[in-house]
Amino acid sequence: MMGPPDTPYEGGVFLLDVNIPTDYPMCPPMVKFITKIYHPNIDRNGFICLDILMDNWGPYLNIAGALLSIVSFLTDPNPDCVIDVSPEISRLYKDDYDRYEATVREWTRKYAMGEYLKGLTFLMFVFL
Repeated sequence: MMGPPDTPYEGGVFLLDVNIPTDYPMCPPMVKFITKIYHPNIDRNGFICLDILMDNWGPYLNIAGALLSIVSFLTDPNPDCVIDVSPEISRLYKDDYDRYEATVREWTRKYAMGEYLKGLTFLMFVFL
């Protein structure tokens, strides 16, 4: 996934692990970030706190819509998410946005651009 334009993630390439359960579309795909990312709603293991990937999933939704929601989440984080997976990042987002944005840009450069990407030659999707 490409970092959205006009965000501190712009220019980054973020790899995701998408696991489609056998009872899809009745159950949501399990999606997590493989690339390290600094975001108030994504924990250090790549778990994404996004309602449609949990309790608000419905069979009328699809993977493309879920991925679009993740891109939108990068553009507009929710620091007041009920499940606060990264409280220190949420606090920084609310209290010192400039420092938060600088840290996002630093992590994007470090983990989603340049030398880091040269070692990554493929993207794996796991279907169960």
